[in-house]
Amino acid sequence: MRRSFATALERYGYRVTAAADGLTALELFRAEGFDLLILDVMLPGLDGIGLCRRVRESSLVPVLMMSARGDGLDVVAGLEAGADDYVVKPVDTFVLVARIRSLLRRAAYAPPVPEPAGGPADPEVLVFGDLTIDTAALEVAVAGRPVALAPTELKLLLEFAAHPGVVRERHTLLRNVWDYGWDGDSRVVDLCVQRLRKKLGRERIETVRGFGYKFRR
Repeated sequence: MRRSFATALERYGYRVTAAADGLTALELFRAEGFDLLILDVMLPGLDGIGLCRRVRESSLVPVLMMSARGDGLDVVAGLEAGADDYVVKPVDTFVLVARIRSLLRRAAYAPPVPEPAGGPADPEVLVFGDLTIDTAALEVAVAGRPVALAPTELKLLLEFAAHPGVVRERHTLLRNVWDYGWDGDSRVVDLCVQRLRKKLGRERIETVRGFGYKFRR
């Protein structure tokens, strides 16, 4: 399966480095630079969840988790460990490539900043109490301290910040942040919100039961 996916992705123009076990993958990750990681949950040596945790200790590189079970604890554990998205085996190559493209778009995401007449654009800074979001530099700080956010976490925060005080339904967030053209698994939303709350403070994002979430003004 590893060789098959590598060959298929190379046909789409991606440069692929493959590893047969988690410890080898960790060594490769530390030695080389990668734009995206695809981690199988059931890696020998160091499993994909443990590997994702080790990666997140030093990097915000997009991570796509691959699981043989779509409704088990593996998916939740992978997302809690810091994965941005997941696919369930067996997975069609077209679906895999679509998820890769979505993650890479998020990693390169930069919202447009309006340019005033007569001069260059100034950075647009959004302020919510002690939370500041520089939408030009894509930098976030709480009480003046920088906060490191993974690409998906940053795009979700920007989606909330663009609609303060407005309830954002899960299917809307899936479409706008994860680029799902259909109602995907809302667990990716819930667990990404949990990670944001840990980094920014639990009080900033309110759960509206039966609907979704609201970013407090």
